[in-house]
Amino acid sequence: MPHWKEFHVADFAPRAWGGICGLLGGSQKIDADSKVTLWKDSFIVNLGTPEKHNKLIKPQELDNWHVDGDFFVHYLDSPEQALLVIPLWTDIVPGGGGTMICPAAIPDIAQHLYANPEGVSPRMTSRRDNPQFTEEKGLSWYIDLARTMPDEAFVEVTGVVGDVYLLHPLMLHSASNNMLRKARVITNPPVSIKHPFEFDREDSDYSAVERKTLRALGRHKLEGWKIAAERQRIVPERVKVQERMKREEEARLKKLQEQKEGMKVRRNSVGNLGSAGPRQLVSIEERSS
Repeated sequence: MPHWKEFHVADFAPRAWGGICGLLGGSQKIDADSKVTLWKDSFIVNLGTPEKHNKLIKPQELDNWHVDGDFFVHYLDSPEQALLVIPLWTDIVPGGGGTMICPAAIPDIAQHLYANPEGVSPRMTSRRDNPQFTEEKGLSWYIDLARTMPDEAFVEVTGVVGDVYLLHPLMLHSASNNMLRKARVITNPPVSIKHPFEFDREDSDYSAVERKTLRALGRHKLEGWKIAAERQRIVPERVKVQERMKREEEARLKKLQEQKEGMKVRRNSVGNLGSAGPRQLVSIEERSS
């Protein structure tokens, strides 16, 4: 859904903000005023479907596996999406359509990015295979990876309204089947940091996210590692669709407001007629006949 309101995380969810700062090495490293980092009311709703009601679908069979960040070229150290954040706006019980995550896939994704310092598309296609980073259809790279994982590799995101999940930016995740058909509402705000992650720090003062990435690669540091191409932003089709939806909604609300104002004018006119005396009413009736 398109968003209408924006919130600074520190003001709106101070405990979540504290966790974000702790994982990324302090508030000074976060681009808190970035449009990307602001939380928005762009709700993601999962109501389930009649044909999948009470139907259990295994995680390996889901078709929406991906890593967030469809708006930039991905590198191992990308600062644009420093965490995967999932605030819960409704209670979510098992089977209620919670996001499915796969922590066991982080090493595979980290290794793929490490092996492609020239960058990959949001669908994990290398620059060699898609030089212009033309938007791709399908999520085959991620779906194929998820299918290789055992059942115990998956975790369903559940909790109560107000819970916030703070996850590694390379967390493989997917929408799941809402077999209970209970309304499930989340948002998915990214967090941007001011500078890229560093994996070759002289003082070894790595953030928790950097340490996790290094551990996923089986390394203590990546001596001399650096990206081999420029950082690039991408305007995804999702944004274009949301902008169109917002324009349509604004037009609908404008029309509704005009209708309300028209009704108010008519009510006022009727009220003025009702306040006229007997002689005035006769005069009005004569003029209108």
